[in-house]
Amino acid sequence: MHSFSKLAFAALLIVATSALAQGAETSIAVDQPYARATPAGATTGAAYMTLTNKSQAADRLTAASSSVAGKVQIHEMAVTNGVMQMRELANGLPVPAGGSVVLKPGGYHVMLMGLKKPLKAGDTFPLTLTFEKAGNISVTVPVQAMDATKDNKGGGMGGNMGGNMGGTGSGGSMGHMEMK
Repeated sequence: MHSFSKLAFAALLIVATSALAQGAETSIAVDQPYARATPAGATTGAAYMTLTNKSQAADRLTAASSSVAGKVQIHEMAVTNGVMQMRELANGLPVPAGGSVVLKPGGYHVMLMGLKKPLKAGDTFPLTLTFEKAGNISVTVPVQAMDATKDNKGGGMGGNMGGNMGGTGSGGSMGHMEMK
């Protein structure tokens, strides 16, 4: 009977640990992930989504990885003194407690650098997001047409992140852009 108690305790401990791990993974919801198709020869792309923190503690997106790119970074685009600048968020992207952060063209995004092949409309790819508290969350990212916008309002990068950084598109002229 004594060995049965140890076995039952071990099984209970495994179930409890698993439940805690699942709870941590679900504190961040990743909604509507997508990327835009890239033209042939493009070496960069981007993924967009909404991150919702369902916990009472702030969290931070600190890293990302994907098998479709050699390097993946968390980026921000902003206009500074009339110049569009894109830069890596070295300290990650804060996700407030009980709040959401939208990653969209022209703002925060997951930058895919060193694409191993073009992103084609209709395909999907895996993306792992790493959070300071929630840990790793894996998502499948569908690839939309180059001119697609998730909300059909246009804007942002004018169609794609695939190397056409200085052009115009549905969002109008971007002016000048610098990568930092």
